[in-house]
Amino acid sequence: MNDDHCEPFAADCAVRLAAELIAHTWDPVVLMALRAGRRRRIDLLGAVAGVSDKVLTQTLRRLHTNGLIERITQPGDRSVAYELSELGATLADGPLAALGQWAIDHAEQILAAQDHHSIAAGNPAAVG
Repeated sequence: MNDDHCEPFAADCAVRLAAELIAHTWDPVVLMALRAGRRRRIDLLGAVAGVSDKVLTQTLRRLHTNGLIERITQPGDRSVAYELSELGATLADGPLAALGQWAIDHAEQILAAQDHHSIAAGNPAAVG
């Protein structure tokens, strides 16, 4: 695979691989929540507003399978905690943090474009 050029629909494209790591709605949110440090699942449920217990469990499994988080258990203790793996920290602290800052910097433009599109499409709920 050539690092400088990637065919848009190539199955082995590195950009495609990276996009798949954050394609699920809650994956980047959970990764960012774990930037604060090790957390139990129940604590993540409280920190990540809107995620269901079932979806959080699926998200944690997917992130663990991809090597982005570590599942921590203590001998003799039934509780489980999660933390970013070294690989996960490089994603959360680098590209995800930059993407989040980009979204903050451009939120007004994005919302204005969405409003414009909704109004043009005749969605009266968009008129505020």
